[in-house]
Amino acid sequence: MAGNRAIVFVEPGKVEVRDISYPDLILRDGPGVNPLNVGRKCEHGVIIKVITTNICGSDQHMVRGRTTAPSGLVLGHEITGEVIEVGRDVEFIKKGDLVSVPFNIACGRCRNCRERNTNVCSNVNPDRPGSAYGYVDMGGWVGGQSEYVMVPYADFQLLKFPDKERAMEKILDLTMLSDIFPTGYHGAVSAGVKPGSTVYVAGAGPVGLAAAHSAQLLGAAVVIVGDLNSERLAQARSFGCETVNLREHPNLGEQIDQILGVPEVDCAIDCVGFEAHGHGHAHGEAPATVLNSIMQVTRAGGRLGIPGLYVTGDPGAVDDDAKVGTLKIRFGLGWAKSHTFVTGQTPVMQYNRELMTAILSGKAQIAKAVNATLISIDQAPGAYTEFDRGASKKFVIDPHGSVRR
Repeated sequence: MAGNRAIVFVEPGKVEVRDISYPDLILRDGPGVNPLNVGRKCEHGVIIKVITTNICGSDQHMVRGRTTAPSGLVLGHEITGEVIEVGRDVEFIKKGDLVSVPFNIACGRCRNCRERNTNVCSNVNPDRPGSAYGYVDMGGWVGGQSEYVMVPYADFQLLKFPDKERAMEKILDLTMLSDIFPTGYHGAVSAGVKPGSTVYVAGAGPVGLAAAHSAQLLGAAVVIVGDLNSERLAQARSFGCETVNLREHPNLGEQIDQILGVPEVDCAIDCVGFEAHGHGHAHGEAPATVLNSIMQVTRAGGRLGIPGLYVTGDPGAVDDDAKVGTLKIRFGLGWAKSHTFVTGQTPVMQYNRELMTAILSGKAQIAKAVNATLISIDQAPGAYTEFDRGASKKFVIDPHGSVRR
């Protein structure tokens, strides 16, 4: 039996590489596994040898201690790999297939899945609709920042790459299909980006950069990215975005006016989420900042895409309301301007096949946009620290040394 090394959350501020059990086609008890999911048989699943798995900003929320994630939780929901074992009930996925794994775990059978809302599958998380690998309160499915991982409902979920050799040549782009690229694209689509649109993207982390690149693919005339981190803003400028440094220039409307000649945009995308900070040099954590600011700068009748993560449990929040996800949102402003809000997990399967084609055809260059940076599994703890300090990189873990340097 092969071993299995994985990245495990230990305590706030600390992750480490540990030996964990080799996966099989059953969900066994372990850190974070919902008791109602223990022993769940998955003959509809496969075992995957992980080729690439990415560190996500959502993982960082847990590592910072901003969720109720238990010690010992195996991290990682952005998974690309090779199928090495198939369950008895798997018909169409075969051993040797190279596949992208949507971070949403979805059965394909419930009403929500049948309506393409795989982000809120009813059957995989006993607590509430929606699930993901290696994430707190998501049912306890083991994370994929590991050498091997079990993926359920394989025939329904997995996106097979049509040519393995060609896919490996573009693997740093294709690895983004599991989450970050569809998430950024979903933010842009939800915001109504179309040819000629002016777009504001809040946050120049990897999701914000993916949203900005997606807005360009959708034909936006001008994409403006705002952040407090100058290094990340420089990355946004590297592929043609306008930028606003909100540490140096806290009045967002004035800065948009200087770029566009008017202090508003057609649509906006929140790629920051619940750990948002205020603007200016003396900024502190103010979780409603981004939502209120994008309502202020989006024109009447505009749309707001909100792929940024908001939670119902945040033990490190600035006040008791925010600890349960209650924020001081100027909802009256959004109502008065007839804004449309689209929130929630991204339904990856609505977008990943088309985005795969865009990558393979050379139309999309998402790895370049997010500064994909390849690391070994042993380098992952250091990468978590570097990412937490604001590095403008999307770290891609290569557990087996499978990717050609």
